[in-house]
Amino acid sequence: MVYRFTIISNEVEDFIREIKIDAEANFYDFHQAILKSCHYTESAPTSFFICNEDWEQELEVMLEDLGTSRSDEDLYLMKKTRLSELLEDEKQRLVYIFDPLDNRMFFIELTEISFGQTQAQAVCSRSFGEAPRQSMDLQDFLNKDTIKLSEDLNEDFYGSDSFDTEEFDPEGFEISEGNPYS
Repeated sequence: MVYRFTIISNEVEDFIREIKIDAEANFYDFHQAILKSCHYTESAPTSFFICNEDWEQELEVMLEDLGTSRSDEDLYLMKKTRLSELLEDEKQRLVYIFDPLDNRMFFIELTEISFGQTQAQAVCSRSFGEAPRQSMDLQDFLNKDTIKLSEDLNEDFYGSDSFDTEEFDPEGFEISEGNPYS
């Protein structure tokens, strides 16, 4: 069986990659194919997340065990987990976190399953657009956070412009001096 995955980015509008890979390949092989198709280096602890139809992350497949999982939950590692173990239906959705520090990711969909075929090596069968940079530099990171901060600090954060300090009733707050726990 051969899987064909379509990969898109929420950062670069015209970015698309299609990768064909054997269903018996492991997630590490798929990870390597993504890195190669985007000209990325293996510099960060990446993860795949199996998602539901609303892109909600349900199950993680990690590059390596970072010791963060609880002992009572299943641990899936890329080199030990075959694609066919966790993926069996077309339209299955995944997220590939390629920059965990900034939570940057690719959105992936299993767009085709070809039965009765095999594929010796993963192949990027379609490549369109430039991949987003693998990691943000400091200035990009600061600009991203500044924009987010300015969006969060709007009028609702500070309160209404119509607040009148003359209408404030401090007696309604029962503020007392001394130990509040006595």
